Amino acid sequence: MPRTHALILAALASTALAACGSGPPDPRGVDHKETLLSVSASGEADARPDQAFFQVGVENFGPTGEAASTANRADIAALLAALKQAGVPEKDIQTRAVNIQRVEWGDREGQYQASNIVAVTVRDIAKADAAVAAATGAGANVMSGPDLRMSDPEAAANSAYAAAYRNARKRAETYADAAGMEISRVLTIRDGGGMQGDRYLAEAIAPMAMEREAADVGADAASIIQPGQTTSTVSVQVDFALRPK
Repeated sequence: MPRTHALILAALASTALAACGSGPPDPRGVDHKETLLSVSASGEADARPDQAFFQVGVENFGPTGEAASTANRADIAALLAALKQAGVPEKDIQTRAVNIQRVEWGDREGQYQASNIVAVTVRDIAKADAAVAAATGAGANVMSGPDLRMSDPEAAANSAYAAAYRNARKRAETYADAAGMEISRVLTIRDGGGMQGDRYLAEAIAPMAMEREAADVGADAASIIQPGQTTSTVSVQVDFALRPK
């Protein structure tokens, strides 16, 4: 074989070996001298609810459907006027249920029952007590809640995500140090989702509290609605590239 041809074949063989040594690029972005580490972590952030949501209404009985309905209309009108007088705007009062039915059991069998329930949103939680007192003082005899909420739950969730990433980074550093390596870079961050203020610590409105007259609640009395705090919990998965120290 001529020397020139031998040199060309040797060069091609060297190129082929070099190509085999480099290999295809890792789709995850890891270099040949790096090690992939995937870490999952969660984070929490606490926030104080600043809004209250409750349902309130009136229930009446009468010998006829018309009698029960007439009494109910008068009572719900007084209830709505009291809520608005307490500072709840019309846009934050929404009808949820209007019902008339004949009673077929118990002591009121044969009478008619009429009810009207509205949902109330109090956007300043400090005014929730006043709204409840106004409703009960106006004759409300049906009430449920409160559901305590945050006006900006995303802000608390974002704080939780930041905490989750810090926890993931700290865990990755622990793994890397144990393996005699260090973090070279972050490859991917995946949102694992979670709950935005889905847990709350609140004191429910007790029946005795509902029965108190508004005048009995002094300015210095303890609030019957305790905001407590909500906890947003989220998780993330982070891929780190590690390199030898």
